Amino acid sequence: MDFFRLLKSLDDLLYEVMSWLVFYPITLWRTVRHPQRMMAYADAELEDAEAEQYSDTLSPPLFLLVLLVLSHAIELAMVGESPLVTRMIGFDRLIDSDTSLLVLRGLLFSMFPFVMATRMVRRQKLALTRRTLRPPFYSQCYIAAPFALVMGVSATAMQIPAVWAHIVGIALLVVALMVYGTLQTRWFALHLGVSHRRAFVDASIAMLGSVAMVMFASSLFV
Repeated sequence: MDFFRLLKSLDDLLYEVMSWLVFYPITLWRTVRHPQRMMAYADAELEDAEAEQYSDTLSPPLFLLVLLVLSHAIELAMVGESPLVTRMIGFDRLIDSDTSLLVLRGLLFSMFPFVMATRMVRRQKLALTRRTLRPPFYSQCYIAAPFALVMGVSATAMQIPAVWAHIVGIALLVVALMVYGTLQTRWFALHLGVSHRRAFVDASIAMLGSVAMVMFASSLFV
């Protein structure tokens, strides 16, 4: 009986992973083309029964993790293994494989959706609970995923010892920050019903908080 249960679990797992080949590009295309619409979609899907949520896309946190895996694959192909995996000094000893490195990066980039969502809940004067934090966090994961991918490619480009690669890396970094900041400003303005100037302030505060948390956590592994 346990053997058949294992086969059933593997069957479900195989189907789920293979379905990503279809729903991953669909999710990426929709997010890049209509980011605000996908953020609203993330909110709406959470109101459905759990089995019916995100039936035609990847769920937002999963989408973020998949793009981090893609970013890591690009890094491996272009510059090789990250020094964090091979270096065994201090906290670096915790990062002893590509899997643990992906977990770390997942936590770091999740700070952006988390801080943005927390700022939104606070500005809406809602109680900060798991229920109130989940919808904005899921919304934020959709736009954080392409942001994480571009940031990862930017960091990889800047590791290549060539002037053109550094220029490309810096350009990607600037574009990613500008687009991400613009989307955040529009999101705060829409959900808080405030001017874009006020929304820009909220987005900037959350962005600075996110960057500070990421830099502090990253400094432990440098």
